[in-house]
Amino acid sequence: MRNDCPQPVRPAGAGSSFHDMWRELLPIGRHPQSGGYRRYAWTGADAECREWFKAQAEVRGLAYEVDRNGNQWAWLGDPAAGDAVVTGSHLDSVPDGGAFDGPLGVVSSFAALDELRGRGTEFSRPLAIVNFGDEEGARFGLACVGSRLTAGQLTVGQAHRLTDGDGISLPKAMEAAGYDPDAIGPDPERLARIGAFVELHVEQGRALDLSGDRVGIASAIWPHGRWRFDFRGEANHAGTTRLVDRRDPMLSYAETVLAARREAQLAGAVATFGKIAVEPNGVNAIPSLVRGWLDSRAADQDTLDTVVGGVEKAAREYAAAHGVDLDVVRESFTPVVEFDHALRDELARILGNDTDLTVPVLGTGAGHDAGILSGSIPTAMLFVRNPSGVSHSPAEFAAEDDCVAGVTALADVLEGLARR
Repeated sequence: MRNDCPQPVRPAGAGSSFHDMWRELLPIGRHPQSGGYRRYAWTGADAECREWFKAQAEVRGLAYEVDRNGNQWAWLGDPAAGDAVVTGSHLDSVPDGGAFDGPLGVVSSFAALDELRGRGTEFSRPLAIVNFGDEEGARFGLACVGSRLTAGQLTVGQAHRLTDGDGISLPKAMEAAGYDPDAIGPDPERLARIGAFVELHVEQGRALDLSGDRVGIASAIWPHGRWRFDFRGEANHAGTTRLVDRRDPMLSYAETVLAARREAQLAGAVATFGKIAVEPNGVNAIPSLVRGWLDSRAADQDTLDTVVGGVEKAAREYAAAHGVDLDVVRESFTPVVEFDHALRDELARILGNDTDLTVPVLGTGAGHDAGILSGSIPTAMLFVRNPSGVSHSPAEFAAEDDCVAGVTALADVLEGLARR
């Protein structure tokens, strides 16, 4: 864990504040070979990120606390007063992820507060910055654990059954990191304090780059889910078994991957087989089992149903043709998330009428803590331009000028919401 604390923020505006924090956070959890980040929940890298967050709160004189689910909070004003305006995101990463997904929102939140203090803004509502724990789900296989627990969308029993690839349970991992796993659970009292949550995030796509805009407002999160396809055939010798005698599940799986691409393209959606497990997984053995996980997302439920239904229909036809058995299991599903219309319109008014910024409204296929919390409190999102559209990769990028524009937009939004 790092022992050095950041120096007090220089009153030189959002750009300087953002740059200083970004430079300090950048090395934490970065893998020397891949160049990507491995900031997994309740690990050493996660602990360093959490220490960084705490230090940023303390150097600004904010009231720091960790809630029952391990989420970090930095408060300006009295939390008990209620109707708080909250911003923030997460600091953990996917395996070998990029620098911006999550951290951009947290760094921008502190920088926006610095900008508002520089303006001399006085707030009539409490303001808070949050770092939600385990948003990416890289270690325990479930995204948004911190916000799901807080919102009651993940039960204590379900959370306690989560394990990582080494068989370490979530409770054991939390305990090893110095947190009490017996305290986790729904936190309606905390949510009742919040009047609005605004999350800033790097865009995970190229809509803003194509439109030429630096910042956008989210309209909704597409419905999405994960389905497991188990193709069961017969293991046999790769060198002695005639092709005509084989029951090879890899063939059915490969054809299904192509079918997923075809169905998604026809529907204007996305579908990806990004994870696979093979048994016995030998170079000279015909597989007995090929297990593949499908991730699919679409702008509306009917389209998503059409895509997944088409993929499953094709998979069953391919399996039957090769003498292979098939089981399809839906492992997770999230319906469409419409962000609070009144809050979304207020963001558009603040940025469109009170400033000279042109801010388009766009949907997204990626899940976020803001989407989880939308069922409990009014939420909204801002996106910052990503010129390549690449995300969940070391190549993820946003230009510093665009990041600073995002900080300014977030500051304008927080000012408009918290001083009214």
